[in-house]
Amino acid sequence: MKATSELAALDPAELYERDFYAWTRHQARALSRLRGVPGNLGLDPAHLAEEVRDLGNEQRYAVESQLERLIEHLLKLEYSERAEPRRVWARSVDDARYEIERRLTPTLRRAVARRLATLYAHARRQARRALLDHPEPEAAAAIPETCPWTLDQLLAEDWYPTNRHGLPAPELP
Repeated sequence: MKATSELAALDPAELYERDFYAWTRHQARALSRLRGVPGNLGLDPAHLAEEVRDLGNEQRYAVESQLERLIEHLLKLEYSERAEPRRVWARSVDDARYEIERRLTPTLRRAVARRLATLYAHARRQARRALLDHPEPEAAAAIPETCPWTLDQLLAEDWYPTNRHGLPAPELP
C-alpha cells in the first residue's frame, strides 16, 4: 500500500486509475490553486474543485453506508437467536462486501478505518432497533458498545462471526 505522499507523486492519470479517492483530493487542491489565475480558459476553479471533492466524498459515503449495513447484519447474525432471516442477513453482508470492494481504494480504506468507531455506533443502533422489533431485547442488550472486529475481518470475503446461541453459519448457494 502506497503512502499518501507516494500516491501524490504519481501521474494524475495513473493516480486516477489506482486510487480515485486520492485523485479527487489531489485534483481539488490543484483546481483551488487556479483561483484568480489569468488564462484559465474560462474555468470556474472554485466550483470545479468543490465538485471534484464531492465526487470523492460520494465514494466515501457509499463505502461508509455499505460498511454500516455490513456491521448491522453481522451483529444480527452473531447476537440473534432466531434461525431466520439469517440467510437474508448473510446475503446482505455478501452484497455489502462486494459494493465496498468495488469502491475501496488505499486512501479511502485509511479514511474509513479512522471512522470505524463512528460507523459502528450507527450500525449498532440500527441492529439494536431491529432486534427489539423482533422482539429480542436480550440480544439487543448484549451488543457491545465498541466494535469487536477489525476492518480486515469485516471485509474478509467468507468471514462471519460465531452465533452466540450456537446457530450454524447460514448456508448460501
